[in-house]
Amino acid sequence: MAIEISEAAGVRSLHFGSDWVQGAMRIARPWALELEYTREMMAALLLRPDASWPRRVLLIGLGTGSLTKFLYRHRPQAHQTVVEIDPAVEAAARQYFKLPDDPARIRVVIGDGADYVTRNQRGFDLILVDGFNADARPGQLDTVPFYLNCRARLSDAGLVVVNLLSRRKDYRHSVERMAQAFDERVLAFPSCSSGNTIAFAAAGEPVALTLSELRSAALALKQETGLNLLPTLVRLEQARSCPEGRLLL
Repeated sequence: MAIEISEAAGVRSLHFGSDWVQGAMRIARPWALELEYTREMMAALLLRPDASWPRRVLLIGLGTGSLTKFLYRHRPQAHQTVVEIDPAVEAAARQYFKLPDDPARIRVVIGDGADYVTRNQRGFDLILVDGFNADARPGQLDTVPFYLNCRARLSDAGLVVVNLLSRRKDYRHSVERMAQAFDERVLAFPSCSSGNTIAFAAAGEPVALTLSELRSAALALKQETGLNLLPTLVRLEQARSCPEGRLLL
């Protein structure tokens, strides 16, 4: 897989031999989440607003390390395992995108993410799935067996967050597969402007939050990290994703 780096208007981007942007970093703000879909994946922090959560994180797909860097800075208690299939991606993340070299808190495993969740028996509070090939296809990372294996690795308060991206911009079948694995406990946020749809799934402790509680959590997160998820909540409300003003998962 060809690794290419581009820069424009102060933003450095990663490509896998195509025009598809696999990750990006604003050079002046290397810790910030430049792409909208990465910001929305961190909405998991609103669903579990305890600042001590998560402690164990699994990320499938490294890219530029945006999510890894954000959690490294703002959730220092989190021990992160990142599974990346291509060692060249890790090299690029370290050389061009300021991925921290801290093995005590960030462990990078070169391997297949689907195989990892099948064979590994560790539990995680948060599993972030953002893995694609050069054609923007997730392969085994969007199958019922994979989602079932993710469910089996979750702690009681655990969440799975998946970036769903299709060239057809049709994510319904992916959500159906997740729903089958998680007994319908899946919520897909409205698609963001790039066409990415972020879906959240849980299997243990319920998520039951009012929009008011979510807004309060978003304001606190914005003050703490600079991440503004208030527009995401507006889109959720407009899409009627929260019946009677409550987000249930």
